[in-house]
Amino acid sequence: MSDHQALPGSIRKLWPNETSAFRDHLLRLDQSSRRMRFAHSVSDAFIEDYAARMSDMGSVVYGYIEGNEIRAVAELRKLGDRWGDEAEAAFSVEHAFQDHGLGSVMMGRIIRSARNRGINRLYMSCLAENSKMQAIARKHEADLKFEYGEVIGEILPQTPNYFSLLAEAVEDRVGYMMAVFDLQKRLVNAA
Repeated sequence: MSDHQALPGSIRKLWPNETSAFRDHLLRLDQSSRRMRFAHSVSDAFIEDYAARMSDMGSVVYGYIEGNEIRAVAELRKLGDRWGDEAEAAFSVEHAFQDHGLGSVMMGRIIRSARNRGINRLYMSCLAENSKMQAIARKHEADLKFEYGEVIGEILPQTPNYFSLLAEAVEDRVGYMMAVFDLQKRLVNAA
């Protein structure tokens, strides 16, 4: 049993209408977690702008949701205007939810999503001091290179197959239903 299974929340793709919940997650990151996510200190205004463009960038974004709050996020981001051979992975986990295996599970989802989109090279970059991210990358067999205070990880996803496509499709269907239930809960609580 992995650590993340002990947590009561769920992991699913985020939908474009969840931009504000994505923003709220990023705003809850402590200064250290923000710095680790963006490789430098960022302001609330930067986060507001970044989150507002979540769906504009065409990213695939997974969230760990507990209660009505997103507590961790994994992003698969295009490098350029459309999906090509390369993409980038990025992660953020609120401090209280770190060290529960969420990053590793979410990295697995990102790798599968990259694989299913025909991505041949998946990059992640982090500060040299971000040992947690490096450990997650190593666990997923990333080739790590140290460059100018940063670590660049490169993962070569396998080609998609029936099972990888089916697994993502089934998760998307369940995730959509969960998103509808989450929306219903928020509407009932707001009434």
